[in-house]
Amino acid sequence: GLNGLIVVGGDGSLALAHRFSNLGVPVIGIPKTIDNDLSATEVTFGFDTAAATATEAIDKIHTTAESHHRVMVVEVMGRNAGWIALQAGMAGGGDIILIPEIPFRYEAIIEKIRQRRDRGKKFSIIVVAEGAFPEGGQQVYQEVAGGAPRLGGIGPVVAREIEARMEMESRATVLGHLQRGGIPSCFDRVLATRFGAEAVKLAHNGCWNEMVCLQAGEIKSVPLQEAVAVTRRIDPGCQQVQAALAVGTCFGQEL
Repeated sequence: GLNGLIVVGGDGSLALAHRFSNLGVPVIGIPKTIDNDLSATEVTFGFDTAAATATEAIDKIHTTAESHHRVMVVEVMGRNAGWIALQAGMAGGGDIILIPEIPFRYEAIIEKIRQRRDRGKKFSIIVVAEGAFPEGGQQVYQEVAGGAPRLGGIGPVVAREIEARMEMESRATVLGHLQRGGIPSCFDRVLATRFGAEAVKLAHNGCWNEMVCLQAGEIKSVPLQEAVAVTRRIDPGCQQVQAALAVGTCFGQEL
């Protein structure tokens, strides 16, 4: 017979695991999502690799942006949380970072680009999370044949709006599923191993209906219900956002 389930996944998979646990099925969760949006853990495995992939893409896009005097808009994943955009945008030297947690104003974006141009910087890099949206506006969705609409497409929208408002060529690159595969980073490999070892230990000890997590550098566990209760999103006042502001990054809004 089935002694229990160890479920590896993000909020959707773990929410389903929680439903199974309510039906009496012994379950242990392991947080795996590039979105990094599970509130009970400091980081999920998959996020570091996705952020590194996005950072490398931004590094490469700098070349064509600078040589052709363009505004390059790079759209990254993350759903309703801006962790990939913030992490990769900072690491890759994005001039403007747009995230769902901070609705942006086109006027602020244009002003930042003009300020750079006035200082002799004839290009700009904008990193935008797929869930970002303008102040007073809505998120952009794509129609999917035979399925529910999904987030995506804000990058090209931002690029078109910039071209319409100022005489500067703008191009958009949507990284898409490139962020979801490839060679895992060293950090993700070690974290996944630590999560797996703790999950097996919990199962061996009969500690079911828990999710393993990283807290203060240590692998611990929390009740599944707590793990899926709240989406982990960026606090606009957090230290990482403040550090980005300190080096001149624009978030499309006065902060």
